[in-house]
Amino acid sequence: MSSIETLIEGSKSLGFELKEEEINKFIEYKKLLKEWNEKINITSITDDIEIDIKHFIDSLTPLLTGLFNGKKKIIDIGTGGGFPGVPLKIIRNELDITLLDSLNKRITFLNEVISSLGLKEIEAIHKRAEELSRKEEYREQYDICISRAVASLNTLSEYCIPFVKKGGYFISMKGPDVEGELKESENAIKILGGKVRDKKIITLPMSEINHSLIIIEKVKETPTKYPRAGGKPKKNPL
Repeated sequence: MSSIETLIEGSKSLGFELKEEEINKFIEYKKLLKEWNEKINITSITDDIEIDIKHFIDSLTPLLTGLFNGKKKIIDIGTGGGFPGVPLKIIRNELDITLLDSLNKRITFLNEVISSLGLKEIEAIHKRAEELSRKEEYREQYDICISRAVASLNTLSEYCIPFVKKGGYFISMKGPDVEGELKESENAIKILGGKVRDKKIITLPMSEINHSLIIIEKVKETPTKYPRAGGKPKKNPL
């Protein structure tokens, strides 16, 4: 039996009182995460309390921005084990969420999570971001693109901003020290049609971990030549 007591208490600290149905979904999610992690590498975090804090609670912190209220279309880039997309969906069932990952085994896992938790209006896609954002049905179609992926902000911006519609937001979930990355990313963000609107430093409840939320508004359309193919966003960031 998976315990999620830390998640329940931590959510209260963030201002969210989990309903019984949501608690049950998180319990099932954690059970599947630990089971599948023995077969494929989904996460190096396997302790109950650490999963609650570093995966579940961390995934809920973007709700503090106030940008996720109502019926919004969200894409989670490099979602891995479903973070932050699946926890956000559990808490905000009205969100329409796309989970994107380049590793098909993780997509298979996520499809089982979606099925077992009975989630609707959420899909898991096996594709690279720079390929998917060139397709008309995905490019500039989302209210919010969010990513916890481990990549520099200038690289992530090229992967993520093309998905966002004008007036929408790209939210990058980072560690506490982001000033250097923000400085290095100014040019990329501007070229891609974005503008940094806010930076929130959040201490995760039940821990001393500080994380950042970089909030970038899409103020104009992304030029059609972006994102570049062939791994260029990573090898040669804007």
